[in-house]
Amino acid sequence: MYSRELRGLSMSEDAIGRVVSGATWERFCDALKAAGAEVLRPETPATELDRAEGWRYLTRLTRVALEMMLEFGDPDFPVLYQASNATLKIGGDNPDNVYWNATIAGDRDYRLRGTRGTVRYLSFATKANRYAIDGTLASTGELDAPNLKVNADGTFEVLVSRNPQPGNWLPMSADSSMLLVRNTILDRTRETPALMSIERIGGPPKPPPLNAARIERALQSSAAFVKGTAHTFADWVASFRAHPNELCTVDQTVFFRAGGDPNIFYLHGYWSLQPDEALVIAVRPPECEYWNFQLDNYWMESLDYRYVPVWVNSHTAKYNADGSATLTIAAENRGFSNWLDTDGHSSGHMLLRWTRAKSHPLPECRVVKIGRAAAA
Repeated sequence: MYSRELRGLSMSEDAIGRVVSGATWERFCDALKAAGAEVLRPETPATELDRAEGWRYLTRLTRVALEMMLEFGDPDFPVLYQASNATLKIGGDNPDNVYWNATIAGDRDYRLRGTRGTVRYLSFATKANRYAIDGTLASTGELDAPNLKVNADGTFEVLVSRNPQPGNWLPMSADSSMLLVRNTILDRTRETPALMSIERIGGPPKPPPLNAARIERALQSSAAFVKGTAHTFADWVASFRAHPNELCTVDQTVFFRAGGDPNIFYLHGYWSLQPDEALVIAVRPPECEYWNFQLDNYWMESLDYRYVPVWVNSHTAKYNADGSATLTIAAENRGFSNWLDTDGHSSGHMLLRWTRAKSHPLPECRVVKIGRAAAA
């Protein structure tokens, strides 16, 4: 015990020295610089647009990493923040979702309070956030809207803990470190997401002052998150490129390990088109609660859905007489029923998802000249 205490004191003193001297900051900057190797991988496209988006991607990962590990990284004082939104995009972020995250710890208990809102799909999950270690975000507990008990006035309360609780209970495990909430909005003009707050039960009254050990740990973890996240999804896209212009990924295991929702079936793919080509996707949606399709850049960031038609969902889609939908990815719109704008890109990632589907049909994909796609 005595030797462990001495080692702990020595490590603390070393951290103080590194923080005071600036060595901690230099290590952080060096680690971020090293993460740039993911953008420069030999298989990544070397166009002006793809490289510019790659560097922006790293700044976005850095921004969310610092919020996750530093600004909102104290599990005694959890804060709901967004790890994905219109300008923070990770791993095929869903344009239909309003995401909320919070830092938690498996040896503590928490209380979520909120109002249900009117969204079609609402889910809560606890995760073991290991993106900085092995690129995974393993599920440690799930609770979704059909199992959520809501009061007559639309309010609800969820207890988050390792031990079972009466009422709404969201399980954790010893290594749970993140809370993830998904609000899926089909029609943003009519639906409202759930509003929530989170607190630790029985926590200290106020946070302690920032110290060297915490700032060093947060900076190291942030840099590791940037590197690990960029590496994970660069590997994914590299694997999807083996079957260009197809949506054929069926094994869901890898997606769940990276934080995917077990109620959702994911079909990932890689698209690549010449300026005069279109990718036509014939979709026959199964019986399901919700579906959507989105177009992403090479870095698996959804294209800018604030300004460009780059996704379609089960509410916005225009259907054929037989209930199918024809999606067309092209640089220009020739009167297509469901047009997805490439927005200056020649290649990237794409994703089709079904929620609580009764079956999992594979869509038919074909590359044609834009004029032929319009005629079809």
